[in-house]
Amino acid sequence: MKVVYFGSPEIAVGPLMALHEAGHEVVLVVTGADKRRGRGSSTSPTPVKAAAQNLGLRVSDDLADALEVDADVGVVVAYGRIIPKEILDAYPMVNIHFSLLPRWRGAAPVERAILAGDTHTGVCLMAVEEGLDTGGVYRRSEIAVDDDATADQIRARLAAIGAELLTGALSEGLGEPVPQSEDGVTYAHKITVADRQVHPEMTAHEFTRRVRIGGAWTTFRDKRLKIVAAGISASEPQGDASPGTFIADTEIQLRGGVVRLDRVQPEGRQAMDAADWARGARPAGEAIES
Repeated sequence: MKVVYFGSPEIAVGPLMALHEAGHEVVLVVTGADKRRGRGSSTSPTPVKAAAQNLGLRVSDDLADALEVDADVGVVVAYGRIIPKEILDAYPMVNIHFSLLPRWRGAAPVERAILAGDTHTGVCLMAVEEGLDTGGVYRRSEIAVDDDATADQIRARLAAIGAELLTGALSEGLGEPVPQSEDGVTYAHKITVADRQVHPEMTAHEFTRRVRIGGAWTTFRDKRLKIVAAGISASEPQGDASPGTFIADTEIQLRGGVVRLDRVQPEGRQAMDAADWARGARPAGEAIES
């Protein structure tokens, strides 16, 4: 099939490669514009643009170009921009969406699934329409969410499965999508700085879930401390310790358990093993701040 591909970040590279390897003709790749890096004048392409150029594919950052090609279908993977109605009307459009629709429509389905403590999630190949992730579903696949899986790990797994769903559907024929139920609709709003903050009022599981979505941070001794990796410790809580207190150099007592810090990034420094940080900081007996 002749395909127009819309995508930009690294997570969208795999499905593009899968389409190419399956023998589909990618007539155009629409991606984000090159971004300036650092203080110099050099720019860098999106990961999808770099991959497409390596494959010798035509690339554009102008959506209008999608109307100038002869295509059978458009494929959207983490493109990050709204597809105009005139393009939606030009040819069928499908999207790889990283949730089990209608749960977690929107921008951050993997992160919201983790924060909600979902034990299962999945990926849908869905029809793109003007509504926010409201289109019917052609194919879907469900996976279990491991307690220690990060958002990046889950997303990579779903992208690989989604690529298989996509190539299979295009090879066998899309057929008719199954309309989404209006029961169980939830929205995956963008993740904010506040969503990434960890604090003493949380349970141990709430704390580690925020770490797993990436970018978790707290305040310790009036400075920001990023929590890069953490897990639930086997240590027993200490009855006289307040929530948020370091009961050991790398362990924080919280409601319902103890969190073990594995990797941190102190303000103004590079990320490091939590044990190395603790040898200098000696945090035992002190607490993170609200």
